[in-house]
Amino acid sequence: MTSRFTGRTALVTGAGTGIGRALARAFAAEGANVVVAGRRREPLEETVALIEAAGGKALAVTADVSRADDVEALVATAVDRFGSLDVAVNNAGVFDGGGPVADVDEDTWRRMFDINVTGVFLTLRAEVRQMRTQPGGGAIVNIASNLGAHRRLPGATGYVASKAAVSALTRGAALDHIADGVRINAVSPGPAETAMSLMPGETEADRAERMRTETPLGRVSTLGEVAAAVLYLASDDAASVVGADLVVDGGAAA
Repeated sequence: MTSRFTGRTALVTGAGTGIGRALARAFAAEGANVVVAGRRREPLEETVALIEAAGGKALAVTADVSRADDVEALVATAVDRFGSLDVAVNNAGVFDGGGPVADVDEDTWRRMFDINVTGVFLTLRAEVRQMRTQPGGGAIVNIASNLGAHRRLPGATGYVASKAAVSALTRGAALDHIADGVRINAVSPGPAETAMSLMPGETEADRAERMRTETPLGRVSTLGEVAAAVLYLASDDAASVVGADLVVDGGAAA
């Protein structure tokens, strides 16, 4: 591995499982001090243990991204512990298709938007407010989805709408804050090797068979492939990349 993030602090929300955990481990492997955030303490501690076992440094902080006070305390804790906030990945999100629009109940709709959209807004706002005070600014990557601005799916319009909002929020915020020294981009994954991409009752073998015909690539993306895209956008290698939305989905939305 390289050491693109040595001496930097990276914050990853939704880091207790799946893509978030993979991202936290990838940043740590490249030298970052990693703050892992989520609503449940136990999986966060498991992520920290994996990072520390590999020789990295990490801190677990419980936070609900839909609550402004939690988010502001999260950023303050990261800075207090490691001295700065150089990279942030706003990954926390939920998927609930909800069914056809006429059958979606308000609680399902509000929950998706509270976490997937308001949660990204609140974390983004707190992160930018910190980063623009730093001489080196910072880089932020929001995790959107190929379902949203890039692709639609029947029965998942609530989720699609929430993730399309993340893509739009990313581009708008990127223009608002590049002059502050804060680069903001997004990654939009398609199906990846996580439980979220499994259909009800489906095994990983079943999913692999389904993916042979559902995506041009013929398989789900690996967690390492998604992480590579995020780390690129967060690194100095992408110094002139502003407001991009990088789709990582094996060609499904092409």
